[in-house]
Amino acid sequence: MHNLDSPIQKEAISIVKIGGDVVDNPVSLESFLSDFQKLEGKKILVHGGGVMASKMAIDLGIKTTMIQGRRVTDAETLKLVTMVYAGWINKRIVALLQKNGCNAIGLSGADANIIPANKRSPYPIDYGYVGDPLPGKVNTGFLSNLLNNDIVPVFCAITHDENGSLLNTNADTIAYTVSVALSSLFKTTLLYCFEKEGVLRDVNNPNSLILSMTKSEYKEYLDQNIIAGGMIPKLHNSFNAIDEGVSEVLIMHADNLLNQKGTRLISENGE
Repeated sequence: MHNLDSPIQKEAISIVKIGGDVVDNPVSLESFLSDFQKLEGKKILVHGGGVMASKMAIDLGIKTTMIQGRRVTDAETLKLVTMVYAGWINKRIVALLQKNGCNAIGLSGADANIIPANKRSPYPIDYGYVGDPLPGKVNTGFLSNLLNNDIVPVFCAITHDENGSLLNTNADTIAYTVSVALSSLFKTTLLYCFEKEGVLRDVNNPNSLILSMTKSEYKEYLDQNIIAGGMIPKLHNSFNAIDEGVSEVLIMHADNLLNQKGTRLISENGE
């Protein structure tokens, strides 16, 4: 007999973010997209493209300014990153997915007002046309319609401010924002794919993979200086995502998308 009090099981969805080194290597990208096409269930792909944008800036004589590892986006740089991210890279990925039989659609945050963002304050550092999106403003209705029609959204790292300006936005942040926004509708898994095996105890030893981690364990690793550098903000955002309703986060090598071998970040109760 059906128990009317039992919770309705949410359908699963995977939000996959693919990092720069894979995006910029044609062979690696094709291999990854072939695996992505085979990933079962509903899915969304988010990509960056910073390496190609930096190369194009040199070719076009546009100066690239970085502050604390982040790109300053002036008006000319905004044109450049929009052309590279939302144009060449996004449409090439969509074309390769279509080749693999995956019916994808390339999107920026401006399309269908899916991901509005606030232009970052110029204080204390003016990063220019950079956007900080809010999960509560994501157009989940439009996204759900695409997903329910078996169309796979492919997001570039461009949003908008609802006042006519496009904004450059960190691709990790796009993936985080979309994951949290959809977690009320789906059982959401966020997967960060890049060129390392996951979170390593020793950054120089690929065999030192940490298989799973809770937030309290993360804090212990921080205190022991096991985790450092660019992995800190990625893990910080990942545990925020879990706190805000995302079921789990995986950090892994792009080659392991299907076997999902990597570091699995989970809530304290193991759910």
